[in-house]
Amino acid sequence: MRLIIVSGLSGSGKSVALHVLEDLGYYCIDNMPAALLQALVEEVTSADEAPSQLIAVGVDARNRGKDLDTLPQLIDDLRQQGLQTELLFLQSDDDILLKRYSESRRRHPLAKHGTALRAAIESERQMLSPVLNAADLIIDTSRTSVYELADAIRERIDRRGESTLSVLIESFGFKNGIPADADFVFDMRCLPNPYWIPELRGLTGEHREVTEFLDAQPAFVAMFDDILAFFKRWIPEYNTVHRSYLTVAIGCTGGQHRSVYMTDKLANALRPLHDPVLTRHNELGSHRLNSQ
Repeated sequence: MRLIIVSGLSGSGKSVALHVLEDLGYYCIDNMPAALLQALVEEVTSADEAPSQLIAVGVDARNRGKDLDTLPQLIDDLRQQGLQTELLFLQSDDDILLKRYSESRRRHPLAKHGTALRAAIESERQMLSPVLNAADLIIDTSRTSVYELADAIRERIDRRGESTLSVLIESFGFKNGIPADADFVFDMRCLPNPYWIPELRGLTGEHREVTEFLDAQPAFVAMFDDILAFFKRWIPEYNTVHRSYLTVAIGCTGGQHRSVYMTDKLANALRPLHDPVLTRHNELGSHRLNSQ
């Protein structure tokens, strides 16, 4: 049996994630008291006709504080029982959450009488910090549409087999900030920049002219060799400790040239050695994942 626990900030897309998982065949329960997770597992595993071998539950800040604090230990206990358990955490920037609540006109679950919305969001962040720290996969939906989030759920969670490490390599621009979901961040800003060559400025790292320019730079080749060697060495170790997800962020100034080509080049080199390896280019107008 596989259990996906979906948590995160209100307004960050938890309902969307659960709806996608339901479409993928998961038996979904929203707003589940964390204290009842063990009882749910016992009921499902002991039933003569289990509703599904795929279960997804939503756990949010409406739980009691002590239950949220003990959730990481409960997850460890479930894994010790042989249950494939994963914790997905969704988050967004405060300003994005404020905008979403303003547009939807919904009330934040922690916005009691007289409580400002921003204060409610901050309170929720504090309450969910133990859950965030225990998350197997963190998805920041600040700049992600519902369709891109659904794509991420399908590619990263549903496609990942049992005991398989899902690797995502994403390009980004430092001018827009470092992705919040990154486990490793590599900085390409020390490399020669195609932006300063007029005929390359309007292109991206997906164009042949840019890739040929970068492949001719000794510093780019050395950086690629070093990063590739690092992951060849350490991805098997992450598999050994049963890590579920690994997110690698490759950044340059604008996220258009160096980081894009480095992301694609690394993914193409790692795919013959490991599956799945996904890519995403945050600054190229789409956050959709690419598995090829």
